[in-house]
Amino acid sequence: MMIIFFFMFMIGNMIFISKHKHLLIMLLSLEFIILSIYMMMMMYLSFIDFDMYMLMVFLVFSVCEGALGISILVSMIRTHGNDYFQSFNLL
Repeated sequence: MMIIFFFMFMIGNMIFISKHKHLLIMLLSLEFIILSIYMMMMMYLSFIDFDMYMLMVFLVFSVCEGALGISILVSMIRTHGNDYFQSFNLL
């Protein structure tokens, strides 16, 4: 069962690396990676009969990361008109 979540993690990393043109696709792949890590941690912690408080902390941080990513996406679309990284100048 853990191999499925590891496969999900690897697919998310491959999408993150290959689809680096749009910010929205990169954010979705990051959320997919976080979901696979969450499922791996849930399976592992339930396997060793450990309490699930760490999962709640991980979930809080992943929600904060998602909200920060969406706010960056919205501000980038408002200022530049699209979510292409090529039109976003860091200087």
